Amino acid sequence: MGHSHNHGHNHSHDSASNIGIAFFLNLSFTVIELVGGILTNSIAIISDAIHDFGDSLSLGLSWYFQKLSKKKGNKLYSYGYKRFSLLGAIITAVVLIVGSIFILLEAIPRIFEPQETNAIGMFILSIVGIAVNGAAVLRTRKGKTINEKVVSLHLLEDVLGWGAVLIGSILIYFTGLTIFDPILSIIISLFVLYNVIRIFRQILPIILQGTPRELKQEHIIEGIKQIENILNIHDLHIWSLDEEYNVLTIHVKLEKSVSMEELAELKNKIRALLKEEGIQHITIEFETQNESCEFINCI
Repeated sequence: MGHSHNHGHNHSHDSASNIGIAFFLNLSFTVIELVGGILTNSIAIISDAIHDFGDSLSLGLSWYFQKLSKKKGNKLYSYGYKRFSLLGAIITAVVLIVGSIFILLEAIPRIFEPQETNAIGMFILSIVGIAVNGAAVLRTRKGKTINEKVVSLHLLEDVLGWGAVLIGSILIYFTGLTIFDPILSIIISLFVLYNVIRIFRQILPIILQGTPRELKQEHIIEGIKQIENILNIHDLHIWSLDEEYNVLTIHVKLEKSVSMEELAELKNKIRALLKEEGIQHITIEFETQNESCEFINCI
């Protein structure tokens, strides 16, 4: 049995620092936004404040889990704490879904009974919102971790949302039609729901230990079978802990018995090939032709 371990942290400290700065920017502005939304009586701003609160929760959890993910494996979590980052993304997604549904229930009646809103207040808040969220996007947009990708997506949605509020405030100011406010809030909420579903589709295969999309199993199999003295392969499993740290286990049947030194050389060849494919944690079990295995479906 051969084991290969690579516990690289992919600049976890920088990731945690970026998410931490984005968290404080977002949370501070969420409070301003909520107060501003109530004062301007804008459901679009209140809806964005609730969305921003979901982002703040995401950033806070991501920040915490980014630090936690640096912990190595122990008796309780033998693979380490990497997968905790996904838990934060799931909690955030649920918060965003609940918030978006709440806003839709509030906004739809306002289409039929439009209420007065402060267009100038909406305009000022939207400018600040674009600036603050834009700064946070710049901190996280180059992130490699799933946390940073999800957080950056949410923050980009906020920038777009504030762009919509900016346009809405101008339309309301010049036309006096306050119906634009609930229409904008409904568009923002539906846009958020659409993207939350996309995030779930990204997370579920990881939680369910599906083969990572970027790894082509057939290509990996063909590559290993090209190595001398390999008869066939079976019991091949590939999964990801957090969309970044990939794990593989494999049974390799040999054409003939070899010495321990030759076996070590063979393991190194397979490991080198798999690492090129983006697999960090590798477990290999070798079998001889005469050895029976409970996994009979050979590849």
